[in-house]
Amino acid sequence: MSMFGGRAAMSAGDVGQTVAGYSTYEAAQKAVSTLIGADIPARHIAIVGSGLRSVERVTGRLGYATAARSGAVNGLLLGLLFAAVLVIGSPTLPIPVFVGVLFVGVALGMLLSLTTYSLVRKRRDYASVIQVVADHYDVTVPASDLARARDALGMGAAAPAGPRPTADSEPPRYGERVTPSPPASTEAAADDDRA
Repeated sequence: MSMFGGRAAMSAGDVGQTVAGYSTYEAAQKAVSTLIGADIPARHIAIVGSGLRSVERVTGRLGYATAARSGAVNGLLLGLLFAAVLVIGSPTLPIPVFVGVLFVGVALGMLLSLTTYSLVRKRRDYASVIQVVADHYDVTVPASDLARARDALGMGAAAPAGPRPTADSEPPRYGERVTPSPPASTEAAADDDRA
């Protein structure tokens, strides 16, 4: 079992029971903030993504000019780091040495970036960003906190009048058709009309 921050991390089977399901990660984050505000221990809460897929967004075409530009920026940052270490180590260092270290950093960054691009350009001549997204997000808590969590999210009292889900039933999966039950007020009005 892995450790993070001095506490044992939850394993995949220990995520608890689903309190609510959301179609966006932001909505799931808001629900978690609400649960934490209701004094449910943060270490008991999990957001479980279902239907994971990898999305690679192409951000632009790569070329020698783009590779040189990005290498120069990375090299400048590296040069600033080394120049700062030199200045802290010996404050009486002349300014031309500081500037020289910056130029060496830019040159090294450009050289490394151009070399890397020339090696991979036949296989990949574009830049992209890869992210993993989910179709559905479930907020889960242990069974001991389930009732409090539902009350905090306003789901305890506002349960539908239809058949109640059992403790081990799962929420509908992404793409699954759900037939809504008629509202209680409509059923009551229909009963009054019949009488």
